[in-house]
Amino acid sequence: MDIKVAVNVPANLMQYLSGLGKAALAFSGGVDSTYLMYAAKRSRMNVRAYYANTQFQPAFELDDAIRAARKIGVPMTVIRFDVLNKPGIRDNGPDRCYACKTEIFSRILKIAAKDGFATVMDGTNASDDEAARPGMRALKELAVVSPLRDCGITKPQVRQYSRTAGLFTWDKPAYACLATRVDTGIPYTDTLLQRVEVAENLLMDMGFTDFRVRTDGRMARLQLRQADWDRIAPARDAVYNALLPYFESVVLDMKIRE
Repeated sequence: MDIKVAVNVPANLMQYLSGLGKAALAFSGGVDSTYLMYAAKRSRMNVRAYYANTQFQPAFELDDAIRAARKIGVPMTVIRFDVLNKPGIRDNGPDRCYACKTEIFSRILKIAAKDGFATVMDGTNASDDEAARPGMRALKELAVVSPLRDCGITKPQVRQYSRTAGLFTWDKPAYACLATRVDTGIPYTDTLLQRVEVAENLLMDMGFTDFRVRTDGRMARLQLRQADWDRIAPARDAVYNALLPYFESVVLDMKIRE
């Protein structure tokens, strides 16, 4: 197991997880859920990870999830299903995130229960704003527990603990699912989501990080960090030519990624 010996888990979180004793982890392969997996393993609780693999998750997220689970030594179940067969999700209305979280966590709860896990936990942390995350309402309704949030552990703390623990995800950029790239009211299709994923992969291959390719279905709007604005001008032609096969136009969104 490629993890440093130091525990790197706050006492209150260790106590919380030890108290649970046994739980399923809704796992994304991101910073928060990977650290929670590590903390659960260090607390010696019985934990199994469940990864929901839908059209909203890019391929690299599954790769990261598999890599993290193997390194930490936690078994993982991949749950594959077509999220677009649900009108409340596919139509991309204002409650899409809530509907999607309800569907995903309901499936995890059902499958985890068959595996003997009555409790499901997720990686929501104390920095997450409930007002900005409508899906958190689904977690409450389904009684999903959020140990990091309950123990007051913030995103910067998660990154610091992850770094000292030797987790490769410590500096991984926040990555909301592909569903967030499409303007509300524009129905999702497999093709549209694939176009967004390809476009973001192309930008990553060019060395850009922590950005978004947003779309109304026809136009690609690039949102970049302030640090990348100086880099985009010299790369204008390369970016434009790479993305134009997938969108009718490519523009730079003036909103800066924080």
